[in-house]
Amino acid sequence: MLPIRLEKLRCEFGATTAVDSVDLHIPKGSLYFMLGPSGCGKTTLLRMIAGFQEPTRGKIFFGDRDVTHTQPEKRNAGMVFQSYALWPHLSVFENVAFGLQVRGVSTAEQTKRVGAALEMVRMGNLAQRKPNQLSGGQQQRVALARAIVFNPEVLLLDEPLSNLDAKLRLEMRGEIRRICTEIRMTTVYVTHDQKEALSLADGLVVLRDGRIEQAGAPKQVYQQPCNSFVAEFMGETNFISGTVKRCDATSCEVETAAGMLQSDCGTASVGARVTLSIRPESLRIADGPNSIRGVCKSSLYLGEMSQHQIETPAGIVKVFELDPRETTRVGQQLSLRAQPDAVVVLAEK
Repeated sequence: MLPIRLEKLRCEFGATTAVDSVDLHIPKGSLYFMLGPSGCGKTTLLRMIAGFQEPTRGKIFFGDRDVTHTQPEKRNAGMVFQSYALWPHLSVFENVAFGLQVRGVSTAEQTKRVGAALEMVRMGNLAQRKPNQLSGGQQQRVALARAIVFNPEVLLLDEPLSNLDAKLRLEMRGEIRRICTEIRMTTVYVTHDQKEALSLADGLVVLRDGRIEQAGAPKQVYQQPCNSFVAEFMGETNFISGTVKRCDATSCEVETAAGMLQSDCGTASVGARVTLSIRPESLRIADGPNSIRGVCKSSLYLGEMSQHQIETPAGIVKVFELDPRETTRVGQQLSLRAQPDAVVVLAEK
């Protein structure tokens, strides 16, 4: 169980910079997510950590060991690929045992360790099946067992759930969290799925154009995004432009087309143009301070909640109403109230 440290890591493909001077510390034993849109550099970063891609410059450390130019097989890192990469002619047992055979582990020890790995991923009773006799979720479990069977110091997961249907993704999320908790191995997980990251991660980093936009705990990144890109990428949000009228160390008042709104999250200079980010689930249909008034233009009833679009002087504002008592509010005059700590002040979008 080792921490991972990246120092000024850069990767260029001709004139294209895929990863641009990334500095990152991943704590030992953590389940750490790298996420961002397609082409942001997250998979290239993972491949450099694994040793499959040579950095243009910068350093990679596993603990105090510099592995920047170490061959992949000598890094003691387990890798789970997006495509699973199972050998179709080998049984489940043989697929998982392959890495141990390459390392010269005795047959008796192979049997013991493969059995333990398959039991951990709940595949012990299917050890003699071939991959084409397994479901997608079962194949993913085998790939995970193969990655952990040789007790690596680091586990690397490249979008491991992207090929599964929605129900299996939910099931495997819980399994990955359980397994990572049991083995207490430093794990780096690449995905573009915000829900996976928010539900599983100990920490995460959001990337754009090869650079880190924000790093931190999931709740912090979701509730206190550092800019409009992170706010929009991490989930649905409403952006409202305004001008700062008052600001101190604890709160700001921002004048918007929809009225004065108070924020306890973020600071800016008086007179500055800013963008406010307010999550739809943070708004309540209620009168009171810190509210926006408007007319409901559309309602989508989903049972446990309704999604409304409200036309306000500041533009269309989306609100999620939990446990709705009415299936539609179209045409109603509504007041949307936000707590100051749910109103985030960002630089102007």
